[in-house]
Amino acid sequence: MTATAPENKQPIFNMDKIYVKDLSLEIPHAPKIFMERDPPQVDIQLHTQASSLEEGVFEVLVMATVTAKIKEKIMFLIEIKQAGIFQIRNVPTNELEPILGVMCPNILFPFLREAVSDVAVRGGFTSILLNPINFEGIYQQQKQQLAQAASTTTH
Repeated sequence: MTATAPENKQPIFNMDKIYVKDLSLEIPHAPKIFMERDPPQVDIQLHTQASSLEEGVFEVLVMATVTAKIKEKIMFLIEIKQAGIFQIRNVPTNELEPILGVMCPNILFPFLREAVSDVAVRGGFTSILLNPINFEGIYQQQKQQLAQAASTTTH
């Protein structure tokens, strides 16, 4: 008897593990920076990445760099890689990319947000509350950029 066709199998989506893969806090101008009274300007850079660990198992990363400055002085710099291991099986190939680029980062972001706030507080600063992120928009923008890059290289 032959194995059942893939279309007869139920899709599987499991979160196996959520963890902080890398985390750093730098306070280059401590202790004098704590004497500053001006509110800092906070800049946040965010990226996502997905890689296959084995058949149907993926590691997804949401990486953030949070830089707080007062004038030109860096108040603090937090770099974090929030990671998750996800089992994704029996999903059509065209649906896998949005799962890895949108759904998984949406699951990981609250953990990253909490870790950034916790590290800022432990560093002696007020809590940093990152605004919600539209990973769908980021994913669509990346797709457009890739399509534009492909069209300029083919012309």
